Amino acid sequence: MFRSAVKTAADAAADGALVTFGIKPDRPETGYGYIACGARLGTREGCYSVRNFVEKPDRATAQKYLSEGGYLWNSGMFLFSAKAFLAECEKFEPDIYTKVRAAVEGAEHDLDFLRLEKNAFSASPSKSIDYAVMEHTENAAVVPADIGWNDVGSWASLWEIGTRDPDGNVIHGDAIALETKNSLISSTDGPLVATLGVENLVVIATMDAVLVLPKDRAQDVKTVIDRLRVDKRDEATVHPRVYRPWGFYQTVHDGDRFQVKRITVNAGAALSLQRHHHRAEHWVVVNGIAEVTKDDDVLMLHENESIYLPPLCHHRLGNPGKVPLNLIEIQSGSYLGEDDIERFEDIYGRN
Repeated sequence: MFRSAVKTAADAAADGALVTFGIKPDRPETGYGYIACGARLGTREGCYSVRNFVEKPDRATAQKYLSEGGYLWNSGMFLFSAKAFLAECEKFEPDIYTKVRAAVEGAEHDLDFLRLEKNAFSASPSKSIDYAVMEHTENAAVVPADIGWNDVGSWASLWEIGTRDPDGNVIHGDAIALETKNSLISSTDGPLVATLGVENLVVIATMDAVLVLPKDRAQDVKTVIDRLRVDKRDEATVHPRVYRPWGFYQTVHDGDRFQVKRITVNAGAALSLQRHHHRAEHWVVVNGIAEVTKDDDVLMLHENESIYLPPLCHHRLGNPGKVPLNLIEIQSGSYLGEDDIERFEDIYGRN
């Protein structure tokens, strides 16, 4: 079914159509946008013009679409040639077209990444393909597809596709569900979650936050995110685990004038040669071998060994071993921000 739908879409795209895949609805879903099908596209079987795109409806309207027929869920999957899409983008959103083209032309390679030119890309308006092009072009087409698709766009979707226990619960990670029914409970990297005497809930625990809401309101998570941003909460923008080219660091505790972090350095990797103006650091090796540069000295630290690095000390951490290096870093000082780093040498080309 999927291959057949792609073949149909590819044939239409070869003739210049901008094709989206519409999923045949099996229930009055309010969490998806809809596509109203128009006439068949020429003599091509299984491909139709798009009459219009419809925003997420209320339940009564969604039931009406289901009863009438001729409406499909908007999957957000597209197939078109780059040439056809760019031509339509230039026509309907010239500002996006110009800014994004400049961002690509000014892009730079960084290890395995292609970094788009930041200023040009940031200046581009932020619009979805639907709003920017598909709702305006005369070349929009839709291929109905019955392919067992799920948007997995909400926590409730994960419950729908998950493996349920005899009480209808989908459980991931460290959780205990007592007298609990038809709920999604997840704590793969958070604390133990215990529920008692509840049903139809979504409970999600992460390293730094816990979310609890009724399953039928799983699409409303954006309301919580918006509030976090209004309150300028770090949880909206910063994850406790931050990845770097050499590995990652993870905040364990953030206190008054001190922080505790876990640092994992990949085998053969090294941090930059650097110094801090406002903080001191203590490193304790948990496992692995640490090659530590401290001013003019280079030392090898093994499991359970530690070192103190005062402010303004030139230092570097490397992993000469063949397994990941794990250590605990304790920072103390008047300012602990990540921008208090003055780099002198960096194998990854960072300033």
